[in-house]
Amino acid sequence: MKLLYKPLSILFSVLGGLLAGTLFKQVWKRAAGQDDAPDADDANYSWRQVLIAAAVQGAIFGLVKAAVQRAGAQAVRKSTGRWPGDD
Repeated sequence: MKLLYKPLSILFSVLGGLLAGTLFKQVWKRAAGQDDAPDADDANYSWRQVLIAAAVQGAIFGLVKAAVQRAGAQAVRKSTGRWPGDD
């Protein structure tokens, strides 16, 4: 069970990261009116702009990661009757 769950978990994490990146780009575009978020080493942006972008990005990535992990664990329980990690 654990042998199958681990590779699937990694795959879903990668896909979740891609989804989170796309979602962040869309949120940033709507919120800031810019195609790309500021880089930390770009002198054209203030500390405030860089830190807000990082906080929003981190929140979105954390939310997507938790949702993907939870959905994966529930799918395993539904298909096997056991919660991953209870082995």
